[in-house]
Amino acid sequence: MTFRALLLAGAAGFAALASAGVALAQSAPADRPDDAYDLGELVVTARDRDGQIVGGAVIRSDDMRRFDKASVDQALDLIPGAAAGSSGGSRNERLVFIRGFDRFQTTLSIDGVRVFLPADNRIDFARFLTADLSQVQVSKGYVSVLDGPGGMGGAINLVTRRPSRPFEGELRVGAGFDADGGINSHTVSGRIGGATDRFYAQISGALSDRDHWSLPDDFKPTTLEDGDERELSATEDWRINLKAGFTPNATDEYSLTYTRQEGSKNAPYHVTDTASTRYWSWPYWNIDSLAFLSRTQLGQDAWLKTRLYRNTFENLLSSFDNAAQTSQTQRRAFNSYYEDEAYGGNIELGLRISPNDTLRAAVFYRRDEHVEWQQSFAPTPFIEPPHTTTEDTWSIAVENTHAFGEAVDLIVGVSWDYRDLQRAEDFNDNKFVYHPLTDDSALNAQAMLVWRPDVDSQVYASVSSRTRFPTLFERFSSRFGTAIPNPDITAERALNFEIGGRRRIASGLQVEGAIFYADIQDALIQIPVDLGPPFGVTNQTRNAGSGANYGFEAAITGQASPTLRLGANYTWLRRDFDVPGDPAYRATGAPEHKLFAWADWDVTPRLTVTPSLEATSDRWTYRSVAPVGYYKADSVILAHLSGQFALTPRIDLIGGVRNLLDETYVLTDGFPEEGRNFRLDLRMRF
Repeated sequence: MTFRALLLAGAAGFAALASAGVALAQSAPADRPDDAYDLGELVVTARDRDGQIVGGAVIRSDDMRRFDKASVDQALDLIPGAAAGSSGGSRNERLVFIRGFDRFQTTLSIDGVRVFLPADNRIDFARFLTADLSQVQVSKGYVSVLDGPGGMGGAINLVTRRPSRPFEGELRVGAGFDADGGINSHTVSGRIGGATDRFYAQISGALSDRDHWSLPDDFKPTTLEDGDERELSATEDWRINLKAGFTPNATDEYSLTYTRQEGSKNAPYHVTDTASTRYWSWPYWNIDSLAFLSRTQLGQDAWLKTRLYRNTFENLLSSFDNAAQTSQTQRRAFNSYYEDEAYGGNIELGLRISPNDTLRAAVFYRRDEHVEWQQSFAPTPFIEPPHTTTEDTWSIAVENTHAFGEAVDLIVGVSWDYRDLQRAEDFNDNKFVYHPLTDDSALNAQAMLVWRPDVDSQVYASVSSRTRFPTLFERFSSRFGTAIPNPDITAERALNFEIGGRRRIASGLQVEGAIFYADIQDALIQIPVDLGPPFGVTNQTRNAGSGANYGFEAAITGQASPTLRLGANYTWLRRDFDVPGDPAYRATGAPEHKLFAWADWDVTPRLTVTPSLEATSDRWTYRSVAPVGYYKADSVILAHLSGQFALTPRIDLIGGVRNLLDETYVLTDGFPEEGRNFRLDLRMRF
C-alpha cells in the first residue's frame, strides 16, 4: 500500500474516531506555562480568549520533555505545518520548514531578540537546546508586523523560564545509548532562582556532549561510511541564561538577561560522493546576547514596551587535507573566521484609543557588523586581513485591533522595512574589493478577522504580505568560484492567505484546522547563466523564482478516559515552483504529507507511558552523484516510546527510545539518519 493510501486510510479512521468522541490529535495547549518569561514572548496581537496564538502554536516544556525533543528542530516536528530536515552537503546542518518556508524565510528569536547571522543566516537548529526553555512560540503564515522585518513565512521564538516562587530549582542529568547499549552522549540541565513581589533572579543552563550517534543495523557500508558509529558525528553544545528583574507594581516589569551559547561539531560525509568530500569541522560556533526588556504602563490606556540588545556571533570553519583532520598543508585546507556583532532594539507604544480600538506602533532598528578573514596554507601560508561589512535595518509598523462587540475582532497592520548597506569589503587576489553600497525597502501589510461565535468555537481568516531581504552571502558570494555575485537583488515576497478554526466538541475534546495558500514572488533562486567560452555555464542568485506553497492542517486532541489522552495532527503541503532556465527545479526538504500521533497513558499514579508515531511521505532531494538530479527520498514511519516514573513527588526517572523499529531512512540524499537509540534521565525539582 502506498504512503498516500495509508494516510487516506488514517484520515478516514481519524474522522470515524472523532465522531465517536475519541481524541486523536496534537494541539497547542491553550494555557500558558507558569514559568513563561512574559517579556520574552513574541508580539502576538491575534489571541483567543485562552491567550492562545490564533493560527500559530505553542510547544510547552513538558511536551518537549514528554516526547524527548532535545533540540528545537526535533521539537517543531510536534506541531502541524512544521517539519525538520537536513541540509546535507559539507555543512550537514539541521533545518526546519514552516509550511514549506525555510530558515531564510522564517525568523528565529530568543526571548524576542532576533538571532540573525548577517553573512548567510545559515542557522543550524540542532545547536539550540530545549532543556531550559519554558516554551517555543511558532507563528505560521501570519506574523505580526510589530515583530520587525523578515517573517515572510513564519517566526520561531524560544522563551526561557522565569521564577515565580521565592525559591525554586531543577536539575536534570541524563545519558544517551546506542541500540547495543553503549553510551554515546550525556546531558546536564538545570536552573535555580526565586521571586518576591518586586524582584526576581535566575540562572539556568543546559549542556549536551555527544561522542557519536549510530546508524541502523541494516545500513549497507560504503567507501566513506562503514556503518555502526556514524563517522564525524560528534557534537558539543551548552547554553547559560542569567536573568534579573524588577516588578515595582502589578503592571510594570524591567529585566536584564544574558545568554551565552557555545557549540562545536563535525560534519558527517555524504556516504557515496567521494568526489566532493570536504574534511570540514567547526571548532566553535558561539553566540551571546545581552538584552534589556521592559514594560511600563502609561496611565490607564497606554503602555510602552522596549527591547534593547547587543548580540555577537563567533565562528570558525576549519578545512583539512585528510579525514583524520590532522593536516592542513594543501590548497583545500583553510581556517575561515567570522566575528559578528549586532546591536539595536525595538520600541512598541500601545494605546486604547476607544473602547473598541487598540492601536500599537513599533520601531525596529538593528546594526549588523560582519568581520571575516581566512587563513590559507598553500601554495604559500597566508592570513587575509579582516574585511568588514556593515548594514543597518529599520522597520516602522502600525497595527490596530478593532472589536466589533464581544465576538469579532479585526486586526489590520502595515509596516515599512528598510535595509541600508554602509560598508561592504571583500578580499580577493591579495587586494581589497569594495562592493556597491546598495539599499532596499519593502512595504508589508496584513489583516486578520477573528470570530468567536461561542465560548467553545473560533473561526479566523487572514491575509499577510511580507518580505525578506537577501543575505550578504546571496548578494556577494562567489561560492568557491561557482557563482556570480549579484549586489542588486532585492527582497522576495510572500502573500499568505489562511482560513482556520477551532472547536471544543466535548469535555476534553478539541478539533482544529486551517487551509493556507502562499503566493511567492521575486523568489531568490540560483539560476544557470551561460557566459560563453571559455567560462561556460555558471550560476547567479536572482529575483527570478515564483511559485506557491499551499495545503491544509488538521488536528484533534482530547481525553479518551481518565487515564488515557490521545492526539494526532496531519499536514498536507504542496510546493510548486517555476525557475526560468531550470525546468527540472524542485523545492527540496519538506514532505508533502506529515502525520504525528501519540497516546499518553497513566499506567499508575506514578508511571506514565507515551508512545508516538511520526510518518512523513517522500520528499524531493538532489543527487550529487550519477545519475545527477532531483528525486524523491523514501517515505518513513518512525515509532517512539517514552515514559516517566515518579520516584518521589519531586524526583522523576525519564526514559525513552527513538526510532524503535531501527528504520533506515534519509531526509536528504547521501545522509542517512540515526537508528534506534535510548535515553535515560533523572530529574529533581526543589
